[in-house]
This record gives sequence, structure tokens and C-alpha cells, in this order.
Amino acid sequence: MEQQNQTHISEFILLGLSDEPELQPLLFGLFLFMYLVTFTGNLLIILAIIMDSHLHTPMYLFLSNLSFTDICFTSTTVPKMLLNIQMQNKVITYEECITQMYFFILFGGLDNFLLTVMAYDRFVAICHPLHYTVMMNPLFCGLMLLASWLLSIVYSLLHGLMILRLSFCTELEISHFFCELNQVVKLACSDTFLNDLVMYFTTGLLGVTPLTGILFSYSKIVSSILRITSVESKYKAFSTCGSHLSVICLFYGTGLGVYLSSAATQNSKATAIASVMYTVVTPMLNPFIYSLRNKDIKQGLRKLLRRRSGVQDDGSGRRAVRSSVSNNMECQAKQAQEMVPGSGTLKHI
Repeated sequence: MEQQNQTHISEFILLGLSDEPELQPLLFGLFLFMYLVTFTGNLLIILAIIMDSHLHTPMYLFLSNLSFTDICFTSTTVPKMLLNIQMQNKVITYEECITQMYFFILFGGLDNFLLTVMAYDRFVAICHPLHYTVMMNPLFCGLMLLASWLLSIVYSLLHGLMILRLSFCTELEISHFFCELNQVVKLACSDTFLNDLVMYFTTGLLGVTPLTGILFSYSKIVSSILRITSVESKYKAFSTCGSHLSVICLFYGTGLGVYLSSAATQNSKATAIASVMYTVVTPMLNPFIYSLRNKDIKQGLRKLLRRRSGVQDDGSGRRAVRSSVSNNMECQAKQAQEMVPGSGTLKHI
């Protein structure tokens, strides 16, 4: 194959999910719908947490960051895909491709680290409820978020710099709907051994390590819950972790499915279709999982929607405030009664 110096490369060709012209309007409508649902759902979660002071806790701080990350994660790929379908143009410039790949790796890695941090938060809340406020203090939470961002930036920057050292051939067609790292490396004419080595090493280190932390946290959580004698307390503990556990299974399950499908078949188009699950579908479903299973989020969303609709009935507003205060006091009283030192019972924070 004719080799071409990297500095002369101006563009790549994104082959997308299908070459059939009649399917393009359907793909455009479907992905536009999923993107709008993802953006709106995650934005509502963020606004509900910001506007409701009762949600200003570590758990919801991490959740708001996860929602922001999901918006950014989807925004790195879907808008460009929609633009290409609308313009009937599959071209992406070299600079756009490198930038898209950098931010995709950045926010994908950040998603991974945030899920790990949230698992640790639930571990402390359930296994060490009496020490929760001390262990999950604002400084420590801020440091965990900062570490997640820094690790993600370094991880994506490393891969970006490794790509810049490669020379590419004249065949620049990417069998995907975005600039996926592995697909771009396959197009290189120069030696990619170092790129492959770094890719597998960092993926193993920064993928397996957080997953191990999550599995360890939930093994301790399950062990602690099983020691609780009260059925009601067990249900509260499981419901507190249920949403997060569902998101973890969805995120890692779809990611593992894409990896296995790419290993089992050489069909790049099938791999691209499978990757839609973790790049688009998972961020879209996350807000529904958290809002449907979390009473605090549902209450925060109702408050946000009432505030946005401009309903200002003083009488009903006072009744709502009194009801909210009364419910909070009752909830705190029940939790205090249920808390037995050494039992590992959940204190909902």
C-alpha cells in the first residue's frame, strides 16, 4: 500500500452504520430522538439536584457529575453523525477525528471512574453509616472527583499522543460511525506495536482496577445487608443501591458485549452496531433508571417542574413545605429507631 506522511492527511471517511440510502432518514430520526432524550433526561437530573437543597449530598453530587459526563459522552459522537447524514457527507477531518477520539476516551474513562466512586459511596453509607459524614466529607469527595478527572485526562491524552506519531496510508475509511481508537489504529501504515501495547495495558489497568473496586464494594454491601434482620431495612438498603447497580450492569455489560462481538467476528459493521448500546443507549437509559427507582430524585424533579411551570399558589406552597418538613422529620425518626450499633443497618444519606 502506498504510504502517506501523517502531516499530509486531511480527512477520514466514516462509513457509518449502513450504506443503504433508504435507511438514512430512519437512522437520522432514531439517533436524533435518542440524543434529545439523553440530553434532556440528564439535564433534568442535574437541575433537580442543583435546585433541591435536600439533594446536596455526596451521592447526588456524584450522580450530577455522571449525568454531565453522559451528556458530553454522547455529544462527542452523535451530533457529527447526524450532521453527516443530513449533509449526505461521510467525511471527517483529521483534526476533528483526533479531537472526537480524545473526548470520547476522556468521558468514557470518566464514566468508569465515577461509577467506581459511587460504589464506594454506597459502601460507606451501608457498611459504615455512623461514620458516613466523616468519611465522605466535602474535601474527600472533591479530591475523588478531581482524581477521576485527572486520570481520565491523562488516559485520553496518552492515547491522543500515541495516535499523532502514526503515519497513515491512502485507505482512510473507518468502519464505524465515529473515530473509534482501535479502528483508527488499524488504518496506520507505520508500526502500531507500541500503540497496541499501550492500549491493552491502559485498558486493562484502568478498566479492570475500577471494576475490581466496584465488585469489592458490592460484595461488602451484600454481606452487610444479609446480616440485617429487619426485612424493611433490607429493602431500603437494596433500593438505595438498586439504581446504581443497574447502571453498572448496563455500562459494563454492553461494553463487554461489544468487546466479545468484535473478538468473535471480523465484521466491523456488526461491531459498530453493537457499540451503539454503550455509546448512545446506556446514557439515554441512565436518567430513567435513577428517576424511576429513586424517590428523592422523583421529588426533586417534581419540584423543578412545578417551579418551571410558574405555579405559585401560596396556600398550597405552604402546605407543601409543611408536608416536606414533616416527612423529613418522620423519616429521620424512623431511621434513628432502626439504627442498631454494629448491625450494619443503612442510614439513608
